[in-house]
Amino acid sequence: MNNSILKVNNLKTYFLTSRGIVKAVDGVGFELRRGECLCLVGESGCGKTVTALSILRLFDSPPGKIVDGQISYDGLNLTTCSSKQLRQIRGKDIAIVFQEAQSALNPVLTIGDQIMEQIKLHLPVDDGRARDRATTLLGEMGIPSAERVMSYYPHQLSGGMKQRVLIAMSLSCNPQIIIADEPTTAVDVTIKAQILDIFRELKASRQMSTIFITHDLAVVAEIGDRAVVMYGGKDVETASVSEIIGNPKHPYTSGLIDCLPDTSKSTGRLVSIPGTTPNPLEMPQGCAFHPRCPKAMEICSQQEPPETTISKEHKVKCHLYT
Repeated sequence: MNNSILKVNNLKTYFLTSRGIVKAVDGVGFELRRGECLCLVGESGCGKTVTALSILRLFDSPPGKIVDGQISYDGLNLTTCSSKQLRQIRGKDIAIVFQEAQSALNPVLTIGDQIMEQIKLHLPVDDGRARDRATTLLGEMGIPSAERVMSYYPHQLSGGMKQRVLIAMSLSCNPQIIIADEPTTAVDVTIKAQILDIFRELKASRQMSTIFITHDLAVVAEIGDRAVVMYGGKDVETASVSEIIGNPKHPYTSGLIDCLPDTSKSTGRLVSIPGTTPNPLEMPQGCAFHPRCPKAMEICSQQEPPETTISKEHKVKCHLYT
C-alpha cells in the first residue's frame, strides 16, 4: 500500500533577478508519509523555506518560478494545477505555520477575525460556529482566557502566544498536512519546548503529517521521524532520524552534528563548520559543499555527485560513496 501523502520530485525553483538566476531550490526530491514528521534541516540559505513555499506556490512570481519538477498531492500536480484549485487546498488540505509570527498576522485585524476568516472561507459554517471553533482551538493551544484573546490584536500578544495563534489558525480546517517553518526559532527555551509538545500531541492525536523546517538537529532528534538534509538548494542526505544522528554519511550532516553543544566536555567550546554557505549567484561547480568539506577530493570540484542508496531508507549525494 502506498503510504505517501505528498511527493516532491526533482523540484527546481529559480528566482530571475537583475544580477542573475538564483537557483534557490535545484533538484530536491522527497516524500511525506501519512502521520509522520519529516524534517528539512540545514543552515540558513540552503533552500528549506523556498522548498516549503513552492509546495503551495506562495512566492512572488515573477521573480520566482518553478522551472522543473513535480509536487503530487492526492493525484494533483501542485506545480501545474490552476490557481483556483490551489486556493481550495491552501489552508484547508495543506496549511503552513510561518516563521515570523509578527509579520504573518495582520496588525489591524483581531485574532478572532483572522482565524474565523479562514474557517468561513473553507468550511460551511456561520459566524457563531466559526467563533466557537476558533475559541476552542486557541484553548487547545494552551492560550489562557481564549475568549478574551479573540478580541486582541497581534501587538497585544507575546511572540510565543502569536506563534500559538498561527498554529491554531493552521489547524482551523483540519488539514491533512502542516508545514511548520522554523516555529521555534524566535522564542525562548520554555516556549520552544511547549511548541514542540504541541506538534508531538498533534501527531499522536490527529495522525497529522508534518513537514518541520529547522536548522537545529537537536530539534530533529526530538520531533522527527525522517530527515532531509539540505545544502545549496539540494537534498544531500535523506534517512530516518536515528540514521541521520547515529550514522551520518554526508560530511555536511556530520558537521551539523558536531555543531551540537556537548555538555560532557568541560571546555564547553562550540564547534562550527568552516566557511559560509555559498552565494546562490556564484554556486561552486561540482558539489556545492566541497569548499568547506574536510574530505573533499578532486572530483568534488568537477562533478556533481549522484544519489547513492546506502539502504532502503538511507540515500546520500556524495562522491565518497560513488
